Amino acid sequence: MWKAVLQLSVHDEKIRKKAFVTVSRSQGVTSITMDDKTGKMTVVGEVDTPVLVMKLRKLCNAEIVSVEVVKPPEKKPEPAKPAPAKPDTTKPAEIVAFPVTHMNYPYQYHSSYANSHYQPYGNSRVVVEEPNTCVLM
Repeated sequence: MWKAVLQLSVHDEKIRKKAFVTVSRSQGVTSITMDDKTGKMTVVGEVDTPVLVMKLRKLCNAEIVSVEVVKPPEKKPEPAKPAPAKPDTTKPAEIVAFPVTHMNYPYQYHSSYANSHYQPYGNSRVVVEEPNTCVLM
């Protein structure tokens, strides 16, 4: 993980938003912060900083201030969870049965799928002589 601090000369809110979008679309970016007063943008993640600066220079003046290696935060070990209570084996287990309906099988063939053409309303009529024809103009 890298932490790159970039100096941007952003004078307009529109350019600032475009810079955020450009950086956020870059692969490997974890977080982005920007200080509007100083114009410094901090980018954290597995990112190629020179490529990021090249993309930002299309929008505004961008320079690399610093690049540092960031250690990932150490994870604290979770306390051991108590084991769940075992079910009572003296009672028989309940069996729940669901009725089988046509909604249980959504991809099953249904007779209403046989007519796949769009049926218009009113007095209009559609005549398809050859369904696979292609007209080039």
